[in-house]
Amino acid sequence: MTGFGKIFIVIGAVFIIIGLLWTFIGKLPGDITFKKGNVTFYFPIVTSIVVSIILSLIFYFIGKIR
Repeated sequence: MTGFGKIFIVIGAVFIIIGLLWTFIGKLPGDITFKKGNVTFYFPIVTSIVVSIILSLIFYFIGKIR
């Protein structure tokens, strides 16, 4: 297996873990939700920051391996 294939396997596994956590945890405290009548606005700011940090760490370690 090439290094490129291993990277895709790791990234896929991380996305599966993130998806499972997101499914079971739902929204994190700090995510913004506005409801008014029939309109709901949801902005997952904390979730976005957490996902960004996790992806940054993954790409940092992948860069160190290569």
